[in-house]
Amino acid sequence: MGYRTGSAIIGGMSDFDVRAVDLNALNSLTKYPSIPTYHELDPRNGGLLPQAVPFSGPVVGSEKVDGTNSRVVVLPDGSYLLGSREELLYAQGDLIGNPALGIVANLRALAETLAGTPGDAIRVYYLELYGGKIGGQAKQYSTRGATGWRLFDVAVVDDLDERLSWPLQQISAWREGGGQSWLTEQQLQAVGLELAPRLFTLDAADLPPDIEGMHAFLGEHLPRTLVALDESGLGGPEGIVLRSTDRAVIAKARFQDYARTLKRKAR
Repeated sequence: MGYRTGSAIIGGMSDFDVRAVDLNALNSLTKYPSIPTYHELDPRNGGLLPQAVPFSGPVVGSEKVDGTNSRVVVLPDGSYLLGSREELLYAQGDLIGNPALGIVANLRALAETLAGTPGDAIRVYYLELYGGKIGGQAKQYSTRGATGWRLFDVAVVDDLDERLSWPLQQISAWREGGGQSWLTEQQLQAVGLELAPRLFTLDAADLPPDIEGMHAFLGEHLPRTLVALDESGLGGPEGIVLRSTDRAVIAKARFQDYARTLKRKAR
């Protein structure tokens, strides 16, 4: 790869300098793609419409944890950043971190264990931080204030000298269009971190196409949360995330959306 003058990556990936990077570009490159609902949301009332997200081939289902989406971004020089779904909050070595949602306080120790080894790409660990006072349903996992996290995906972002030079609109289109590379399920298991529970891998043809069918499907595959933090949690699950193995298609199915929609239909 040829490097331009003033590049953040000069002479090799170990020379990556985050201080020379457009942080807005870096933030956008490392965000997780948007996750639509499996059945389309009606913008008028928040109910579900009959149109479902089309999947093909194998579909992996995992528990959707009700918390806050968090990122550990391990840079090519071995250092790390911490971020929420939308913002970067902390860089390794900072004296002060953004306290938003407790991400820095809860994930800094983990980030220290993931960082340290230089590489030739950015590796982004996507985690759900939950419990405590995080999210509207923290009590489902603990009523004692316990917090925890689960890894749900890992992306690898390479060709940084080129991609960091893209305008933000191009980066967003690349990200939402499936541009990121992902670890396989086998590779995710090998990372050695606790994963958001994997519930099934099935053929797309076995996904219920209708709202009533998906509501029943959720109850069958996830009657209670599998990530309770202690015995005080109420145990209600939020839903299931559905993903094609290449992440080209991702969707979420939440219990409350289906219950609300079916209640309205029954009136």
